[in-house]
Amino acid sequence: MITSYLSLSGVTTSPSLVEQALAELDAFLNSEQGTSNAVWSYLIPELGEGGSCSLFGQLQDAPFELESYINNNQENKVLLEKLNAIVQFVVDKTQVDWFGIYANTLTPEGEQLLKLAYHGAPSRPLFPLTEDFAKISNNVQVALSSKGRVVNDVAEYVAQGGEYYTCDPKVQSEACLPMFDNISGCTGIIDAEAFSTGIFDEQVLAVLVAACIRIPQYLPRS
Repeated sequence: MITSYLSLSGVTTSPSLVEQALAELDAFLNSEQGTSNAVWSYLIPELGEGGSCSLFGQLQDAPFELESYINNNQENKVLLEKLNAIVQFVVDKTQVDWFGIYANTLTPEGEQLLKLAYHGAPSRPLFPLTEDFAKISNNVQVALSSKGRVVNDVAEYVAQGGEYYTCDPKVQSEACLPMFDNISGCTGIIDAEAFSTGIFDEQVLAVLVAACIRIPQYLPRS
């Protein structure tokens, strides 16, 4: 499972570190702390002209409602509680400043990445899964390619011509990794961001990979 994930995603880290992180995550999820409140609505930023960029610090009046895209029932409530617990575990273990879980979701506007749970500043809830949007978004690029992207210095990456979707200008490093279903198809992504460079070493990536391996079994049903 671990070796298969690393091969499919192209992420480089130690399988033994992932195994350890996965055991710690499972122990956490099975403990009293392993359930967090389900969050069904959250604040989101205004979008700029054309809807491509978030206007950082400018929030929409109305919150985003998850139940517009997934059923608000007991089964999904329990699954969202687990996803929010995984967010807590990852943030506690890695000290990243922002972390989010997104699932590939069919919407009236086409297939998009839907943000299910997160920690950090308000951010965009949906990313169109299109080749055009992939040109400016690591999230979409990873979802379409099924390959992880680790940027340990955003400024250097952009200076070299890399595509980058800026939500919070304080972000200096980012790791975006795919999640897979049982037939090795990409079913969503996780996104981790930090306000310092060089944070995504083997140890931190191992925790993120462990999350990617476990999250798919807790994705809500539409």
